[in-house]
Amino acid sequence: MQLPAPRGPLTDRLFAELIRPPHAFDPPPADPYGGSSGSEEDAQLALFVCYELHYQGFDGVDDRWEWNPSVLALRERLETWFEGWLARRVSRPPAPQPREVPRALAALVAADDGPSLSAYLRGRGDAAQFREFVVHRSIYQLKEADPHTWGIPRLLGRPKAALVEIQSDEYGGGRPERMHAELFRATMRGLGLDDSYGAYLGSVPGVTLAISNVMSLFGLHRHHRAALLGHLAAFEMTSSLPNRRYSQGLRRLGGDAGSRRYYDEHVQADAVHEQIAAHDMCGAFAAQHPAMTGDILYGAACALTLDRLFAEHLLGRWREGRTSLWRADAEVTTR
Repeated sequence: MQLPAPRGPLTDRLFAELIRPPHAFDPPPADPYGGSSGSEEDAQLALFVCYELHYQGFDGVDDRWEWNPSVLALRERLETWFEGWLARRVSRPPAPQPREVPRALAALVAADDGPSLSAYLRGRGDAAQFREFVVHRSIYQLKEADPHTWGIPRLLGRPKAALVEIQSDEYGGGRPERMHAELFRATMRGLGLDDSYGAYLGSVPGVTLAISNVMSLFGLHRHHRAALLGHLAAFEMTSSLPNRRYSQGLRRLGGDAGSRRYYDEHVQADAVHEQIAAHDMCGAFAAQHPAMTGDILYGAACALTLDRLFAEHLLGRWREGRTSLWRADAEVTTR
């Protein structure tokens, strides 16, 4: 993956440092990213790039930057900003009793009244809009499961076994061709899109980057482990029906069985995963850590809120006859 074009002074400075050999540098001012939507774009991209150093990295960026103290100092500032950004948008649910966590998660999901992107793409979306949707999703889907996998060494007993069970399915049960990220690549190829990792990082807006950033935030910090589990539970509990709709929409638009397999796989797999996530993972973790039930619900609320903001962005732009991508003149490259 290549470093994308900068979106402001923060990413301009960070990228200029990263293309050099690892060295110490002074972090930018404490709050260059607090006000305008443009500054949020700059901050979300900077945070995503800092996190990506822990995943696949970037061509031309030395791997030793991953643990460079200057990068970590900048990331800490960005995380403080991002946690505030989340707090202003996500209402923290009341902390339930440990035994009530699965029921509280189900109630939180049932109360979500955000717009249905899947219903729109099933019945009304055109081929160009479905391609844009897949471009957005590729930022996370091509690393699917990786952010939540950070949670495995932070758990013990039943919650750990449950998370491993879910993640094993995400990684194809040991069969590379069945990994969900590989199935999504087939969807991209079926739509004529570039299926290489991170190909569209420069094309997506900050709201798309925030969806990945919150997973990395929760996954890379042990004190956020309860929120990570709640996030994954909400992800699984809201997956089966939307993926059925996405498959139906892609079929309506002429997508073949290979390009729809990713969505069809999730209809069945996530119907099982949601029960494991709510009861065996989150419920068991709550029994082990009663003081952290509120964090589980907060992680779930973050997942639902960001999904709503994402849907509002795409549907709002499409209603106006505009692209949902980062730049109005953005071109989606193909292979």
